[in-house]
Amino acid sequence: MKIMTVTDAWAPQVNGVVRTIQATNQELIDMGHEVVMLTPLQFKTVACPTYPEIRLSLFPNKKVARIIDDERPDALHIATEGPLGMAARRHAMRHDIPFTTAYHTRFPEYVRARFAVPLSWTYRFLRWFHEPAQHMLAPTQVVIDDLESYGFKNVRMWSRGVDTNIFYPRIEQRLSTEEPIFLYVGRVAIEKNIEAFLSLDLPGSKWVVGEGPALAGLKASHPNAHYLGVLSQDELAQVYSSADVFVFPSLTDTFGLVLLEALACGTPVAAFPVTGPIDVLGSSKAGVMHNDLRIACLQALNIPRDTARAHAEQFSWRQCSEAFVQWHQPSDQPHSQHARSAQTA
Repeated sequence: MKIMTVTDAWAPQVNGVVRTIQATNQELIDMGHEVVMLTPLQFKTVACPTYPEIRLSLFPNKKVARIIDDERPDALHIATEGPLGMAARRHAMRHDIPFTTAYHTRFPEYVRARFAVPLSWTYRFLRWFHEPAQHMLAPTQVVIDDLESYGFKNVRMWSRGVDTNIFYPRIEQRLSTEEPIFLYVGRVAIEKNIEAFLSLDLPGSKWVVGEGPALAGLKASHPNAHYLGVLSQDELAQVYSSADVFVFPSLTDTFGLVLLEALACGTPVAAFPVTGPIDVLGSSKAGVMHNDLRIACLQALNIPRDTARAHAEQFSWRQCSEAFVQWHQPSDQPHSQHARSAQTA
C-alpha cells in the first residue's frame, strides 16, 4: 500500500510528532508498504513567530494538490493542522478523497498557556478541522475520552512505542556520582512546566536536554542546572542511562515519548498524575505519580532500574504501526481512482 503522510512538523525539528512519524514510517517500510512524505522541506517557509525552529510553508495549496495527484496514494494521512495540513484537507475535500488525521498535541492548552485564548475557541477550530476525516487518530484512551467529551467523532487508537535497540541501559557509560541526577528531556517551552521541576528542592543535580523559547529565561532563573542542548538519540540514551530519575513536569502532553525512552534506558519516572504519565505508567511500579512532584522524585529514587526497563519493553512500534495500517485500508480509500480521473480530465 502506498501511504502519504502530510505533516507541518518534520526534521530538523526534534519533537514527539517527528519521532512518531519517523518510527512509524520505518515500520511501514519494513512491513512492505511504500511511504511518501509531504513536508515543509518541499516548500518555501518562514519561521513561526513564537517557535523559530518550526517552519511554516508559504502558499502551499497548488503544490500540495499537485503532489497528491501525482503520487496517487492509496491512503492519505494528515498529521498536523498547519498550512500543509490545511492545504491537504482542502484538496481532499474538494475531490472527495478520504483521509485520516491525528491528534498529536494539546494545541488548545498550549495556546491558552501563551495567549490566554479560551479553550472553547481552539477546540471549535479543531473539531472543524478533524470532522471530515474518516478517522481521527489519538495516542491513548484517556485522550480519546477527553476528545469525545469535547464533541469529536470517529476517534481511534494509534498508540506509541519505543525502539529498545537504541534506548537501552548503557551501564558502562553511567556517570559514577554519589549524588542523584534528575533529568528533563523535551522542548523547553512554557507549556512543558519545566519551572515546576527546576524550582524543586532536591539533592544532587538537575539536567535539562532540549531547546526552545523558554531556555534563556530558565538559564537566568536557574543557573545551577545543567543545560545540555539538543542531543542525538545515541547521546540521549547515554544521558538517560546516567540519570537516576527522569522528571516529567508537563501537564499538557498527549503521551510523552520521552517517558518510554527513559524507562527503556532503565531510568524510573517522576510525574504528575495526568494524561501521558497515567497512560505510560499505568499501575506499574516503573515510576511514581504524585501531585507533589518533589515526593514523586524522591520516591522514584528507590525504583530498581530493571523494573523500568521491563515496563518499556511492552511498548512496540510494530504493534502501533499495525494499528495505523488498520485505519488506512485501501478498500476504504479510493485515492487511485481519483488521481486517474484527475489526470485524464
